Amino acid sequence: MTEDWRVMWEELGLDLAAHDDLLEVLGKSYREIYLEQENRPQGMGYFDFVMREVHGLRIKELLNEKKAGRKIIGSFCVFVPEEIVRAADATLVGLCSGAEFATEEVEKVLPRNTCALIKSAFGFKLGRVCPFIESADMIVGENTCDGKKKSYEILHQLVPNLYVMDLPQTKSQEGRRLLKAEYLHFKRAVEDLTGVGIDAQRLKKGIETVNRKRKAIQRLSSLRKADPAPISGLDALLANQVSFYDDPKRFADSVDKISNELEGRIAKGEGVFPKGTPRILLSGCPMAVPNWKLPWIIETSGGVIVGEESCVGERGMRNLTDARGSTEEELIEAIVDRYFQVDCAIFTPNPERLDHIREMFRAYDADGVIHYGLQFCQPYSIESMLVEKALEAENIPILRIETDYGMEDVGQLRTRVEAFLELLK
Repeated sequence: MTEDWRVMWEELGLDLAAHDDLLEVLGKSYREIYLEQENRPQGMGYFDFVMREVHGLRIKELLNEKKAGRKIIGSFCVFVPEEIVRAADATLVGLCSGAEFATEEVEKVLPRNTCALIKSAFGFKLGRVCPFIESADMIVGENTCDGKKKSYEILHQLVPNLYVMDLPQTKSQEGRRLLKAEYLHFKRAVEDLTGVGIDAQRLKKGIETVNRKRKAIQRLSSLRKADPAPISGLDALLANQVSFYDDPKRFADSVDKISNELEGRIAKGEGVFPKGTPRILLSGCPMAVPNWKLPWIIETSGGVIVGEESCVGERGMRNLTDARGSTEEELIEAIVDRYFQVDCAIFTPNPERLDHIREMFRAYDADGVIHYGLQFCQPYSIESMLVEKALEAENIPILRIETDYGMEDVGQLRTRVEAFLELLK
């Protein structure tokens, strides 16, 4: 951190000693995993700065927004429609998860065999080390899986400003009607929170702001189709992760800047790994900051990740919202259409996700797929078996990995990844 933010953190109610420990561990991991990479694009300096200041300057910016009368809304999931939040002149930020913290405290309120992502979110809250959740005027939960749905009943006791959104489980007309009804409820909740009436003009502006961010990430992703890859999967993942925290305009401008640099690299045939390095499509559970374990293992074992079929990746960013409507009803319908295409494993059946994985495998000229599932995440773990069968039927190499946020299995995972990459050569 470039300034001492301790007074700000103390006023937010953080446990300063625990927070110091967290930042020390994260800083060490970041240096070893990110800064020791060779031949990184110069544009990554922006993302390094954001990560260095994610608990400092960014929180200060959010608190300044609150002083100016704007509201901060925190979320855990890509189903929360940012367009509606932006339409109310509020800010949507991702909340902390992606690392083990305060595990003993978490297991006093949640079963031990709860998925790592849910336990992590509770750990950051119970350990009082997440300035985002302490800064938010509203926390949005979403009933994606049974684990989240039931855990929100408990989280509500810890976070009084929790708003829970129901989500459909089928891609049926009934499911779409449910999603629209939930988004209309959410719109009213945001209007009540902010005191801002959301009309068509505001919705259009919100859609354009979020689309701009998505277009920038889509451009960056398309450049990863080149061989040699102009950017590592780790750095591309970082850009996706930062999209949940940073100001959308500043983020989009910075992603465009690095894309310009990557286009120059591609024109000169330059890459971060030698041409012909085994190309991996990573598929499965979302990877919130600082969940970098598996990408780090893959890219230090002789492979390069060229795409992420993930909520923190193409699943969350690939579709834009149609901004051509002129009425509030038309624009709400467009928002529902856009989010109803997200092929999360909560849906049953879920053939669109299988199609998407095959499409990405071919579009990114991948050599193999590594499917990543968090332990005790039933939707993705169970669906991984269907994915494996479908890909094997087309002779697409696939490796299924199931792990958590701990580092105890790094050696075992590395052995399996190295063997898989050897098969691809």
